[in-house]
Amino acid sequence: MTRLLLTVPEAAQALAISRSKLYQLLATGAVASLRIDGSRRIPVSALNDFITHLTKKEDAV
Repeated sequence: MTRLLLTVPEAAQALAISRSKLYQLLATGAVASLRIDGSRRIPVSALNDFITHLTKKEDAV
């Protein structure tokens, strides 16, 4: 079964960025996340949305 939610370290690794950079992106709302009983999780779809947004920004430049 494919995982739908990632931990912060897993999501940071998937994006090839540091955990602190991912926390910055989460704080600004650039990457969506949710809390489950105090644990922060990032939907894989949120990572895809973030990448799509970045790609569209690059295409506009």
